Amino acid sequence: MVFNRNNSWDLEMNSELRDILVLLPSWEQLRLSVQVAATGQDLFQQVCDMAHIREAHLFGLSVLRENEYVFVDLKQKLSKYFSKDWKTDTHKGDKRPRAPFIAFFRVQFYVENGKAIRDKTALHLYYCHLKEQVLRSRCMRREEAYFLLAAYGLQADLGNQQESVHVGRYFEPHAYFPQWIINKRGIDYILRHVPAMHREQQGLTAKEAIRRFIRDACQLEDVPAHFFRMYKEKKEDESTVLLGLTLKGVTIYQEVDYTPQLLCDFPWSRISKVTFLGKKLEIQPEGLLATQKLLLYTGHAWRSRYLLQLLRSTHQLHLSLKPVLQWLQQLEEAEKKSYRESYISDLELDLDPDHRDALGTEDNKSSRQHLLHCF
Repeated sequence: MVFNRNNSWDLEMNSELRDILVLLPSWEQLRLSVQVAATGQDLFQQVCDMAHIREAHLFGLSVLRENEYVFVDLKQKLSKYFSKDWKTDTHKGDKRPRAPFIAFFRVQFYVENGKAIRDKTALHLYYCHLKEQVLRSRCMRREEAYFLLAAYGLQADLGNQQESVHVGRYFEPHAYFPQWIINKRGIDYILRHVPAMHREQQGLTAKEAIRRFIRDACQLEDVPAHFFRMYKEKKEDESTVLLGLTLKGVTIYQEVDYTPQLLCDFPWSRISKVTFLGKKLEIQPEGLLATQKLLLYTGHAWRSRYLLQLLRSTHQLHLSLKPVLQWLQQLEEAEKKSYRESYISDLELDLDPDHRDALGTEDNKSSRQHLLHCF
């Protein structure tokens, strides 16, 4: 509200509020209002405050543009990402209240170790995002992994499997399995075998089950990744190449019968330089001549700029998180080693002298070595 020189006031466009519907990875909906001149950071902070998210560095705000999720530059004004109606003064004329603008709070950067996420709310939203990614995953040679992921998911969502409670169709297969597995195995097969796998997770807390789900889901190559449709040639009518962006680097896929097949895998350590010129994106692999660089076409100059910025920010986070993830891995290996040593020690303490002597004989040396090897 601004007073003019005549001591009267006008309701300026910049003081108007815009209604935004924000969808979380859990499919919860947040209805928020921001000033028309608000930045992405203003909206992002509102989402974090309302959803009680304390660790949000892995998440971003995105909008749909040409059937692709585009992450908002939080420093930019939201008007850059929404339709021209964003700046329209709704107080002029007899217009009906417009529908809210829609944004998505999504995972922007992936980590493979759930222990790197300490905030309970952030961990849950990260887990929900990966569950949706798993439903779209098509790693055909890893079918068994999806059944174990379903068992972890059920343990996280429902707790311990109880025969008196969890009977019949106590879960919806479509919420835990990609459609191609349901088509291949059938719902009856899934309902017959998964409860036993759920029962095997007895005793795992929800947090432990979520962390195991994250660990295994991130082993599926098409889960912890953002995919962007690209063109091999400048004048192609349809895109046949997918650029996958992960925390570890860049992958290139070619679609064959609607199934992506891996062509190239470039970890960050193998990428010398990434540049864009207009609609062209160039990736220069480490150790190769400049003439051997990979050329892809984005279709739009804004997509080239956007992808370059996203590649840069992902690589920067990869470098900053690397020491933390290495430390967590060393800690887990130390815990496993301590557990193995304690387990073997307990075995020997539980044996009476006669049994311990028996383990020392020539006939039982191989059995003892096999026992030690197994742990």
